[in-house]
Amino acid sequence: MTLQEIKLKIMQDAKLTEVELNARIKKKMDQLAGLISQEGACHIIANELGVKLQLQTSGRMKIKNILPGMRNFEILAKVLKIYETRNFDKGERKGKVANILTGDETGLMRIVFWNDYVDKISSFKENDILLLKGGYVKDNQGKKELHLNDQSELSVNPPGESVIVAPQAQQEMKRKKIVDIVDDENNVEILGTVVQVYDPRFFEVCPSCKKRTRMQDSERFVCEEHGQITPAYSYVMNVMVDDGSESIRVVCFKEMAEKLLSKTEQEILYYKDNAVEFENAKNTILAKIMKFQGRVKKNLMFDRIEFTAQTIDVNPNPEEELKRIKA
Repeated sequence: MTLQEIKLKIMQDAKLTEVELNARIKKKMDQLAGLISQEGACHIIANELGVKLQLQTSGRMKIKNILPGMRNFEILAKVLKIYETRNFDKGERKGKVANILTGDETGLMRIVFWNDYVDKISSFKENDILLLKGGYVKDNQGKKELHLNDQSELSVNPPGESVIVAPQAQQEMKRKKIVDIVDDENNVEILGTVVQVYDPRFFEVCPSCKKRTRMQDSERFVCEEHGQITPAYSYVMNVMVDDGSESIRVVCFKEMAEKLLSKTEQEILYYKDNAVEFENAKNTILAKIMKFQGRVKKNLMFDRIEFTAQTIDVNPNPEEELKRIKA
């Protein structure tokens, strides 16, 4: 647990305010003549107050407390978004995968359904409540995902259960002009023309957990979880989008790159060794009007605001957009 998590746990269980806890921490550190850190003082205070600091790893969990690597727990969450099902073909591995976005009062989490389990998505709709048991949690681009499998259990709208979703999850998607976008915004929608397409960037990932991996000792790739591996590849694409007010770089990680180009994983991986042929794919989306939904974050390395796509409509309905503009 981080220092902040420890302090929150003490305040919640011991019914202390932050001011009261900080006063206890200072007193404890003064008593020990500065030979103890804040974290150490918190551990002593927790013991004195009978507060147990172990992280919960089983039973019913809140989304904010779920960590990559966890298994065999349950969550109760509301369905916020159901995404399209995708088919994949990776040589001997063939199947289908689908994602949904869920939320509770503590945060948001994507849930991934694989193969035969994808069919269960037809049993629920947006705003339904799901009780999920089993599965395993993975890290994907810094965000945690719950992956369900044949051992997972799913109940739709279990009797007597309710979920209040975090305020940030209930925010409606905000259509904005690019010129009005600011740093650290979520649930933003833009409509614009693709004016520049950059070549995809490919990078090595572990074939099992999909985490990024790098070469060690100039001869082997090592995953922290799975040891020495033969890497698979993932990719990211950037496009420049202009809506007449300004332009912005839109970042499209793997699934969004596939959506952007209307191509499969294998078709995009082909360009890794045949970069010259990407020119034809690039021309198919240049000057096209598209709708992007996602989040805005400042890229500190390049000192610029960037838009990370979470959904893309490559063919927005002109009539609907005209009505929206008139309204």
